[in-house]
Amino acid sequence: MKEFVKENLYWTREPKQYVITDSLITIETEPNTDLWQRTYYGFSNDNAPVLQMKTSCQYFSFTVKTEFNSSALFDQCGIAIYLDSDNWMKASIEYENEDYQRLGSVVTNNGYSDWATHDIPSSIREMWYRLSRRGSDYYIETSLDGITFNQMRAFHLFKGDGEISFGIYAASPVDHSFTARFSNMEMGECKWESWSAEETGFNQTQSK
Repeated sequence: MKEFVKENLYWTREPKQYVITDSLITIETEPNTDLWQRTYYGFSNDNAPVLQMKTSCQYFSFTVKTEFNSSALFDQCGIAIYLDSDNWMKASIEYENEDYQRLGSVVTNNGYSDWATHDIPSSIREMWYRLSRRGSDYYIETSLDGITFNQMRAFHLFKGDGEISFGIYAASPVDHSFTARFSNMEMGECKWESWSAEETGFNQTQSK
């Protein structure tokens, strides 16, 4: 299994200012950058920089710590799977105001995005993410300390069954810029345990 290190990484839309080492990645976001496709708002934003590596490994987990000084509406940095403009995922904290920000994720299949969030205090300036893969199904967890992880969501990517590209991203959808820092990048065995209805005795045909 390849490591998430400089020689294995490539940019989808390279930003003007960044630093990459094997232990720390720093990205200065550029104004008016984002990832979103069509749903509700009707527009498409597909210009955020994504730093990724490719893998065909069907079972793995990727962990990263983010640190940020965001202060403008929708400032964001986190993890991403970017296959093409119509098929991707991102998970991050999006700044809202001085009181709260939104910890959430967007999954885009066949050109339409969703958005699932919950509010957290704006005083939080660090977040760990863990992305796990089982074939074309994926699982996101978050943590405040890098030890105890909590489920964010499970999802499916229709085009995510073969070789994929995944990694980190940072964006500022309004006319603003901030510094995003990524560290403790780790690739490893899949930490999303297998589960089946047969193992638990759950009757899938049982009416609710």
